[in-house]
Amino acid sequence: MGRVVHIRVRAGAKVQMFAPNVDQMHVVNHCEGKPIAEKRNVLEESARIARGDVSDLAKLEVTAFDALVIPAQYILCQLTALAVRSVSSVRDNLCRLYAQDLQYTSTVMCCISPVLAAKALPGCEITVGQDKECERWPYAKTATSMKELGCKHVNKKVGEVHIDVKNKLVTSAFMCNAPIHEVFDRVGVMVTELLKLA
Repeated sequence: MGRVVHIRVRAGAKVQMFAPNVDQMHVVNHCEGKPIAEKRNVLEESARIARGDVSDLAKLEVTAFDALVIPAQYILCQLTALAVRSVSSVRDNLCRLYAQDLQYTSTVMCCISPVLAAKALPGCEITVGQDKECERWPYAKTATSMKELGCKHVNKKVGEVHIDVKNKLVTSAFMCNAPIHEVFDRVGVMVTELLKLA
């Protein structure tokens, strides 16, 4: 929702949200951090969280939009089985959609979602932060996995973004232990740079 606040409220842009009409890979009780035996639909859950109009991703007409913002965190893991298997498990249909999108729009990719660019666009430049693991950067292996797909990972500090001008792609140093206000501020920086490219 932080992305919507930055784009719609602060930047004054029109926003339409999309989600795939598929079941989640698994459902988690976030109080305990454990999977539970339930089925939930990604599109329905997205509409619940967004409190509003979320359309089926299959109906997305890329040419109707100036820019694309791809959130991530647990969402992408649900869509790709990334948490269970590996970066290479990203769904091909998502990669095809993203590769098509780049012909027409600028793109912001949050948290782990640059994995889509890494798979769809070998040679692109992205960041998820740092590629050496430590307490501040516990997910640095993600950068290594992305490099294995053929992209160039650029190390960035918290609060910094990387702009791949050729591919009109904006990513940030997102995958670290950071307070929520820092995450929110980084989204704002990414949106500002995205609108410059759009």
